[in-house]
Amino acid sequence: MLKCPMSGYDPHMAKLLLEDGREFKGKSLGASGTSFGELVFNTGMTGYQETMTDPSYAGQIITFTYPEIGNYGCNNADYESPDMSTKAKGMVLKNYSPMVSNFRAQESLDDFLKKHNITAIYDVDTRAITKHIRDKGAMRAVISNDDNASTDELMAKLKEFPSMDGQDLASAVTCKESYKAKLSIKSTASFTKTYKVIAIDFGVKQNILNRLINHGCEVEVVPADTPMGYILGQNPDGIFLSNGPGDPAAVDYAVKTVQELLAKFGKPIFGICLGHQILALACGAQTFKLKFGHRGVNQPIKNLKTGKIEIASHNHGFAVSKEDLPQDLEITHLNINDDTIAGIKHKNRNNVFSVQYHPEASPGPHDSDYLFEQFVALMQ
Repeated sequence: MLKCPMSGYDPHMAKLLLEDGREFKGKSLGASGTSFGELVFNTGMTGYQETMTDPSYAGQIITFTYPEIGNYGCNNADYESPDMSTKAKGMVLKNYSPMVSNFRAQESLDDFLKKHNITAIYDVDTRAITKHIRDKGAMRAVISNDDNASTDELMAKLKEFPSMDGQDLASAVTCKESYKAKLSIKSTASFTKTYKVIAIDFGVKQNILNRLINHGCEVEVVPADTPMGYILGQNPDGIFLSNGPGDPAAVDYAVKTVQELLAKFGKPIFGICLGHQILALACGAQTFKLKFGHRGVNQPIKNLKTGKIEIASHNHGFAVSKEDLPQDLEITHLNINDDTIAGIKHKNRNNVFSVQYHPEASPGPHDSDYLFEQFVALMQ
């Protein structure tokens, strides 16, 4: 279906200012105003709506390296936030397509951004921005289409904006109260519910919940600060530690809870992304901030058990350190690009494991979906 450009589409000038003084000028897209965040880049060729609604991108301005964005529009089925909200702070694009050509489209990207009050900029050199981030590292930035905001004023405000280090963003995106997970619109097939899983929500993606349900799990999602007593009181067959944004070391309350669960809960525990980092911290490992992170849909992961290479979806700015890794943790997966830890398991607890990447994809390949099968097999 071919949809015409939205009525009233009339872009004006905008600027992107980085904390080191680098400035890019382009055209405005989305909401009017000014947005601050950590500037990162994503290498995916598709999935801009999933990316913008992924809770793990909370507090970030995303540069999309793929040059053509917007041509297939947005729709209600592709939200990755269970509450159908957006978590990212802004978008940086090379070319924006106001013309939407896709039978699933319900609105243009510009309409989507305006609806969620997100400021974006396009017609800028995203290759230069990406190379700059690779050289200098992810950094604070601001997008503004406010004609009255001078560069000096924006820079002064930008310097006061907190960096990602030390930020507990999981508490900002977690659910406020527990709920029973349901399949999203785009995932309708499911198996008979057999296993009860408690998913601790640090910023869970909807498609993770879809995959757990589709593998036969009845999932109760609970807030990030849920105490161990409540979790054990539900008598789950397994516990899932979700993905999420921010610095894992700042989520100290969750690290403490996982430590208690490791001591008292003998059934399977499975973590993804931030959940992986929190599990590692609970076992005595350390985490560190990557220079520019891993964000994209086709990154190579080596499974050390099988020797096979998995192509996986990634979104994280922190990683578990190899230095002084506790003796009871075993590395199961490695990121081929930079040799960082991509998966671990507990040597004394074969049913405790986690990965740094996203086996649920959305967007991305499905090479690692077997991890959900592994979790279910352990609960059996």
